[in-house]
Amino acid sequence: MSDIPSSIYTPADNQYALVLGASSGFGGACALALAKDGMNIFGVHLDRAATIPNAEKIRQEIESLGRRTIFWNVNAADPAVRGTIIEDIKKEFASQKGTTTIRVLLHSLAFGTLKPFISENQAEELNQKQMEMTLDVMANSLVYWSQDIINNKLMLPGGRIYAMTSQGGQKVLPAYGAVSAAKAALESHIRQIAFESGKFGITANAVRAGVTDTPAFRKIPNTEILINNALRRNPFSRLTTPEDVAKALVNLCKPEMYWVNGNVLGVDGGEGAVDF
Repeated sequence: MSDIPSSIYTPADNQYALVLGASSGFGGACALALAKDGMNIFGVHLDRAATIPNAEKIRQEIESLGRRTIFWNVNAADPAVRGTIIEDIKKEFASQKGTTTIRVLLHSLAFGTLKPFISENQAEELNQKQMEMTLDVMANSLVYWSQDIINNKLMLPGGRIYAMTSQGGQKVLPAYGAVSAAKAALESHIRQIAFESGKFGITANAVRAGVTDTPAFRKIPNTEILINNALRRNPFSRLTTPEDVAKALVNLCKPEMYWVNGNVLGVDGGEGAVDF
């Protein structure tokens, strides 16, 4: 690692990834891939009884790799919950020998309201509370988690902050306005964090996946149309998978990638470059 500036990369005996949205989709796949690459995993997710088994399955798979694993089934956008988790992480670090760090923070929260802004039936329109909730969960929470992690010195130089975005941040889809706004805000937040966290030796980037058949995606109206369009546009004639994104993320977290900062990185097989 002689080619990597010491001010950018700090080795640690115990490296952790903190994954927000760790129970399925991109978050689940990335948590497992990062664990396979040697990281311990903190996972935050919000699941009801029907979907808790999948979160438990991912946690068990990570533990079977011999990694330290702590999962919280809570609302990651709740300030009090965030404070409690930060304190739990401090205790976990204090119990370990050697230097510990959150090497990777991955924001993969997908919880928002899918309603039109304007409708002939006003009862169906998005209201202020729903708009603010969507933006807070899917965008603004990234800022607050980044602040708490950096301010509490839980991420050392060489740390990486990633946020999952999508083409929806630049596209118009039925009933998708609030989520589209959240994705656009998320990308803006990443640029600002990248600018301000550089002095700490920490980088921030957004990962823009192609159309991926996840539980969150299936909640969007007209998913079959979106799938067919993606299959037509993608040079490989297939959808992106969570594993495609997870493999890319593992490599983006390598020390040699320290100079990648403030970008929206497409992981989509070239789908986003095709516009017909």
